[in-house]
Order: sequence, then structure tokens, then C-alpha cells
Amino acid sequence: MYAFAPNAGASTAEIHAELREAAVAITDNEPDGIANMANVAALLAEFLPDLNWAGFYRMVEGELVLGPFIGKPACIRIPLDRGVCGAAARSGTTQRVEDVHAFPGHIACDAASRSELVVPVIRGGAVIAVIDLDSPLPGRFSAEDAAGIEALAEAIAERI
Repeated sequence: MYAFAPNAGASTAEIHAELREAAVAITDNEPDGIANMANVAALLAEFLPDLNWAGFYRMVEGELVLGPFIGKPACIRIPLDRGVCGAAARSGTTQRVEDVHAFPGHIACDAASRSELVVPVIRGGAVIAVIDLDSPLPGRFSAEDAAGIEALAEAIAERI
């Protein structure tokens, strides 16, 4: 039985460290990448407050395809020239957007989303997926959040 949760009163950096440790523990010795993404999506929702969507898009034949997530139904396929997820996958760099309505080409899967953080998962020099976090709060994601999710992406890249 797994009982993963952030420690009460933990700082943002501590929460991200605990999240990364939990993700590494729950994916240890599990070869199924989809199962691992599903558990990591659940951990993201458990550890990070003020999210309305948390999950993965997988790189499949040159486009992003919906992977495991927590939240409302989402777009199934995202071309690399569209949206925040497409920008992260195309550039291989983290996208931290304080106001998604000001982002050119933003794809509104959930009208309640106001800010977004998308981090590419890179293995062997190639983007294999993105971690996508949405929040109904404008400016929800800090540089510290971006760094924490980047460290998570690096830690699980070989497991998804």
C-alpha cells in the first residue's frame, strides 16, 4: 500500500523533492511506461495544490498524443505547432505561462485553465513526452515549480 502525500508546511522545494522521491519509488522496477505515467499523474495531483489538470502527452509519430492524466477530458492529439504543449515539445524547453489567454495558439481544453506549466521529458536527446500542468489560478507556477518538475521529468525519463 502506498501512502504518498506532501508533509504539512513543506516549502515548494521540499514538496517537489518529496514528489520526485515518491515518483522514483512508485516507478521502481516497473517496466510499463503507461502505468508509470498514470501513477506519476496521480502523484502530481496529490502533491501540487491548485491544479485542474495534471498529466502527460506522449510523442507518437511526430505529434503529441494524450497519455495518463487527472482532470477533465482533454484534447487527444496536439500538433507540435499548436499550444503550450506543442511549444514545449517542439523546442525541448519548459514553457511557464502565467496567462494562457495571452499565449498565441493556446488550446483551451478546459475553459477554467488560466496558467500552465509544460515540461518536456527527454530521453536519448529526444522529447518522448511532456508533463502538462494546468491551474485555474493566473500565475500559479513559479520558477521553483518549473525547476521541480524538470527534475521530476529527468528522474522518470527512463521509466516512461
